[in-house]
Amino acid sequence: MSRKTWDLKGCLIPVITPFTEDYKIDKAGLRILIDYLIDEQAAAAIIPCGTTGESPTLSHEEHLEVIKITVEAVNGRVPVIAGTGSNSTSEAAYMT
Repeated sequence: MSRKTWDLKGCLIPVITPFTEDYKIDKAGLRILIDYLIDEQAAAAIIPCGTTGESPTLSHEEHLEVIKITVEAVNGRVPVIAGTGSNSTSEAAYMT
């Protein structure tokens, strides 16, 4: 297994997961939040799907969707440290 090492300095920001009024992931809101954190708050890394990001309440599909949207929105500007914890060992291993 290959592991990447970073020399991280600065704010590593755990990101909340925004939702719409009908309890769906607010994809546009998540992208706006990520841009704001990187461009305006100088985030050194973005951390989606930790406990701050409501991961315990997301379905497996929603969890993967938040990580995918985050990676796309970050677009290589800073590292993404995705929370891959789960109550299911097989799901956690798959996401890791």
